[in-house]
Amino acid sequence: MEAAVPPFPDDVEVLKVLLASALQKIDQIEANARARENATAAMIAHLKLQNAKLRREQYGPSAERTERLLGQGELELEDLEADAAEDERAAEVAAAKTATIAAFERRKPARKPLPDHLPRERVVIPVPCACPACGGDRLSKLGEDVTETLEVIPRQWKVIQTVREKFACRDCEKITQPPAPFHVTPRGMFGPGFLAMLLFDKYGQHQPLHRQAERFVSEGVPLSVSTLADQIGTTCEALMPIFRLIEGHTFAAQRLHGDDTTVPVRAKGKTITGRLWNYVRDDQPFGGNDPPSVVFHYSRDRRGDHPRRHLGAWSGILQADAYAGYNELYAPNREPGPILEAGCFAHARRKFFELADVEGAARRKSRGEKPGMIYPIALEAVQKLDALFAIEREMNGQSPAERLAMRQALSAPLMAELHDWLNTQLGRISRNHDLAKAINYMLRRWDAFTRFLTDGRVCLSNNAAERALRCVPLGRRSWLFCGSDRGGQRAAVAYSLIQTCRLNDVDPQAWLADVLARIADHPVSRLDELLPWNWRLSQLALAA
Repeated sequence: MEAAVPPFPDDVEVLKVLLASALQKIDQIEANARARENATAAMIAHLKLQNAKLRREQYGPSAERTERLLGQGELELEDLEADAAEDERAAEVAAAKTATIAAFERRKPARKPLPDHLPRERVVIPVPCACPACGGDRLSKLGEDVTETLEVIPRQWKVIQTVREKFACRDCEKITQPPAPFHVTPRGMFGPGFLAMLLFDKYGQHQPLHRQAERFVSEGVPLSVSTLADQIGTTCEALMPIFRLIEGHTFAAQRLHGDDTTVPVRAKGKTITGRLWNYVRDDQPFGGNDPPSVVFHYSRDRRGDHPRRHLGAWSGILQADAYAGYNELYAPNREPGPILEAGCFAHARRKFFELADVEGAARRKSRGEKPGMIYPIALEAVQKLDALFAIEREMNGQSPAERLAMRQALSAPLMAELHDWLNTQLGRISRNHDLAKAINYMLRRWDAFTRFLTDGRVCLSNNAAERALRCVPLGRRSWLFCGSDRGGQRAAVAYSLIQTCRLNDVDPQAWLADVLARIADHPVSRLDELLPWNWRLSQLALAA
């Protein structure tokens, strides 16, 4: 038998109510579907990003662009999470209008508890004096539920008034008064905490002074950009003794990483391209106990006499790219001693990787663009170089002797095979081909690329210098250019201090504030106590 179809009501108003209810249900179903779809997309993006990070931790970077792609993944995940939260809220609003369909509730990631070191403010909600059910007043406490909410107090400003009382001696009538408190800026009015924040925000967080000034005005403290610039100049000058100590420590190393990058500089109505050079001391890959450090230098151009001046009194192993300005440093009869070149395999691999960009070609093809040529020789070269990097990751942190033994046993045969393979491939292609240029980049510097087989202190890449130099291109996006050559020199000093703190797991702003407060009264003979690595040990001792 066919099921009986319920009759439709004849009342128009009843039909309108039923139609509105049906439309509400449809809206709720659509809202739930959108919320479920965006929640699924957010979860997929989260899992992909987590998988990429785990693969990077276990296997190292599989491509030169890995870190940039991870950053893009973070931004994509932020938007997807925001979309999912917005649609979930819309589904809840739609569900409130109907009692038959429950709102979609997405699975949210587990939240970590709020840090224990944060102060807690206890707010107790008053309880009723009588039972709301029966009106009785014999209430007894059974327990309590605590809901924690993270809140932030806006930055607080204060003026410290240091009172210096004057006294007169009734016997000799001499007037005495304590000395005025020290200010980094002569006749200044800014404390070390403010100056540390100003310097760190400009060079550590890439916030130009005019943006900081706008923020200060919104907080009720109007300060001109010229006033703030004065504080930056005087603060950098006060920290120069610390910079010189870091420079001396860096160039006391027997092995250095060196690199440089561009920095636009204003000059007579136009912008020129200056340079920031950095030299990194990092002995941790071969188990060294000396703390890492980095020193920056500024120059108006990229002439070779700049690195020759920086390294004029230094000798040892220099890990750098194939910049021709270094060539005179590698002369065998150089005084005060020879500098040995160590090649960077990351630079060599990058040239092959660009010719074997499989992912980039697929991406361009999906957009309807003409994909670039993928060269099997370049792809095979990348795989051979990746095998060497895999061996290096296994020996990270071991002593130079242990590293050298593993390299002789595992890496030396691969290098010999790579040398033969490169020569064979070079004979098969045109000498003007991009592949030939990438191959010759290694073959013409083969002694530099095999340096790691004879010295366990040498690293396979120059990534230590590139990581320390990354703060400059990040800052370029915010402040666009340095105002002058003096500005470039101040940037070099500030970057040296801040990046050395980061290499030693020290909070740069906290270190700057403490050093600026103490440096005037600190004995010159004990100035090394203020170096970031020594400062960190003293802070740990105080906390113990």
